[in-house]
Amino acid sequence: MKHRLFLFDLDDTLLDFRASERLSFTRTIEALGLDGAALNPDALFADYQTINLALWKAFELGTVTKDFLKVERFRKAFEQHGIERDPQAASALYLDALADTVVLIDGAVELCAALAARGEVGIVTNGVHQIQSRRIASSGLDRCVSFVATSEACGFAKPDVRFFEYATGMAQRFVRDETVIVGDRLDADILGANRFGIESCWFNPGRAENNSHAVPDCEAASLQEVIPALQGLVAA
Repeated sequence: MKHRLFLFDLDDTLLDFRASERLSFTRTIEALGLDGAALNPDALFADYQTINLALWKAFELGTVTKDFLKVERFRKAFEQHGIERDPQAASALYLDALADTVVLIDGAVELCAALAARGEVGIVTNGVHQIQSRRIASSGLDRCVSFVATSEACGFAKPDVRFFEYATGMAQRFVRDETVIVGDRLDADILGANRFGIESCWFNPGRAENNSHAVPDCEAASLQEVIPALQGLVAA
């Protein structure tokens, strides 16, 4: 394997964000006293997810700030359901719960440990710095991760080239041809790699079709397939 610097997306690549998100949202609703019979939690969560996704896309385009996003997703969801609760309090409760609600994707620790023995592993995420750091520590991934680059600390988000410049600047040694990113999002991880000029492995457990302009160098349907996929890439 030619790679010596391995950049990993965090959510839905190493950690099962969907599972953590639902658990954290449920805890938030319960803490706010909104778990009564009059509330449809599934409908509220579905609307929250739709709003949250739109806000994250806006953040990645640079049209909203992270602080605005964290509160606005709850404000909009509560407004749609006629809920009278403080969205700022909801945001604080949710982020605190999320930091402690960690669900690893099968093989995550083993993969990072194996690659750390070959080179350096860094995590690159558009998430909230303090929360992501706590989640990484809780998951045990911190034992084999050299650095964590977040959009919040950088000021720019994937797929912005400036984020990748920031992230690789944290590495002990950066050689473009020896660097690869593994991530589940074509529009952030893979497109960012294309723009920055590094190789990429698309983590695609659902075996979705690629209908985007992003071009991954290889693909893996499980974390156990990542090393074989990377070994299949040869220097140009």
